[in-house]
Amino acid sequence: MALVTLAATFVLILFGGLVTNTGSALAVPDWPSTFGDNLFVFPWSQMVGGIFYEHGHRLIGALVGLLTLGLAATLWRTGGRLRWLGLAAVAAVVAQGVLGGLRVVLLADTLAIVHGSLAQAFFGLLSAIALLTSRAAERPPGDVDPSLRSLTLGAAGLVYLQIVLGALLTHAGWLALHLAGAVAVFAVVPTVTARLRRSADTVAAPVARTLLALLGVQLFLGVGSYLARFSPIGIPGGQTTMLVLPVAHRLVGSLIFGATVVLAVRVGSRVPEVTVGRERGRVAPPVSAT
Repeated sequence: MALVTLAATFVLILFGGLVTNTGSALAVPDWPSTFGDNLFVFPWSQMVGGIFYEHGHRLIGALVGLLTLGLAATLWRTGGRLRWLGLAAVAAVVAQGVLGGLRVVLLADTLAIVHGSLAQAFFGLLSAIALLTSRAAERPPGDVDPSLRSLTLGAAGLVYLQIVLGALLTHAGWLALHLAGAVAVFAVVPTVTARLRRSADTVAAPVARTLLALLGVQLFLGVGSYLARFSPIGIPGGQTTMLVLPVAHRLVGSLIFGATVVLAVRVGSRVPEVTVGRERGRVAPPVSAT
């Protein structure tokens, strides 16, 4: 259930990027209705041009909302601390829907920035839930250097900050800060992957290797997006390329953030073996220097 909700949210972020980069945010001028019709009965034959992107985004958003309710109900029935993450996901998806609607009604770019940023935070939350509800979470994580916990948390926070700066670039033109954020991300995140991708952890190691590959793809997409929007250099493909590059850049950013969240949760759940031994009263006696 968590994986299905996560996948649907990824598609929702895709359509959100298409709405933004095609200028379709106001193709449907009313909310919560669509040209006066109920959201679910609006004729498919009229979903053309920008209406296709905007109304499609609303339909997928409704689907994600229903899936999130189902996920929360499942977690609540299962019990344990994860039920509170389910409730947090419900609160986030409701807030996201209201923000998206108010963006249309109030015509406020600030709400668009918050809407886009919250979408990525929601994706990160679902990534954590997907990990914690998987069989992989039951595998013994082993020992960990305490500094690595801080490093993975810092990397996830830095990637999210970069996502927010990306939203500010899209809606307010804050290019310099986004470029500075990119430098910071490419300084910190590869350090995390270097320390984890060769570890014995069967969860963290493959995620770290995947994260490193995603960083390489993101660098290519970021340079292409910059050239397409801010450089006089011609980019093959014309308008199609100018649409595909920033949308793909946003999607890979989501995957990078999700991966850093997974690593932070995985590393943060580790308990040093010496601590476990003390709790169980099985600490070996100190070895004599002689």
